[in-house]
Amino acid sequence: MTTEIIKTDISNYIATVTIDRPPVNAMNKQMFDEIQAAFDALNNRADVRAAVFTGAGKCFCAGADMKARSSSLESAQQTPRPGAMWAHSRAAREAFHAILECSVPVIGAINGPALGGGLALAASCDILIASENAVIGLPEIDVGLLGGGRHCQRLFGVYKARKMMYTGERVGAAELYRRGIVEQVVAPDKLMEAAHALARNIADKSPIAIRLAKHAMNTIEFMDLRDGYRFEQNMTHDLSGSEDAKEAARAFVEKRKPVFQGQ
Repeated sequence: MTTEIIKTDISNYIATVTIDRPPVNAMNKQMFDEIQAAFDALNNRADVRAAVFTGAGKCFCAGADMKARSSSLESAQQTPRPGAMWAHSRAAREAFHAILECSVPVIGAINGPALGGGLALAASCDILIASENAVIGLPEIDVGLLGGGRHCQRLFGVYKARKMMYTGERVGAAELYRRGIVEQVVAPDKLMEAAHALARNIADKSPIAIRLAKHAMNTIEFMDLRDGYRFEQNMTHDLSGSEDAKEAARAFVEKRKPVFQGQ
């Protein structure tokens, strides 16, 4: 699928995926479809071991395109199209899950506001790094919408997420760091450098191990301790027979950097 809004650049085993829909990277159906296509495509690429996800311009993603939504609601009142709302909602869900389920770790480089659906995009990433200009919030309550609360709970926990949902409160970069939601807060011009440094650290690991590790982390998130650890043990057993695992062991004994082939 050729994408217009979502731009993907691949270099040195790192995919940089950028939302580019000026002026504020607001969401529409096309964006949802392209996000899904872009991240699904990474699953089948041996030349990608980590991804960095960011927004072009000064905004990560401002959430729903309210102008387009207003126009579509007016059109719907005149010529209703059965199923349109359900299809749009499904496309949004699949976009978020394409990031969460991407087989390689996704680092969210939050360059500015991540609001509403933009919060959900950020929460779907594995690790977050923020610009000093980053802010996360759920403004839907003020524009006649709901949504994003469950994604917000992954970041903030139940009670803070409720306050954000009910009031539209926005949380800035310093507070995100204090709460351990983002790993780093950096100057805007240092954001991509920091994100790519972390991506490089991950990309240098065994690609087999990293993909199994992400699969394990996604699977055990809502398991109890016994079942979750058993699942991890099974993943360890699967990994141990790979050539990468043997190379890691040899390199450790020989006190050298391992050379992984992804086998």
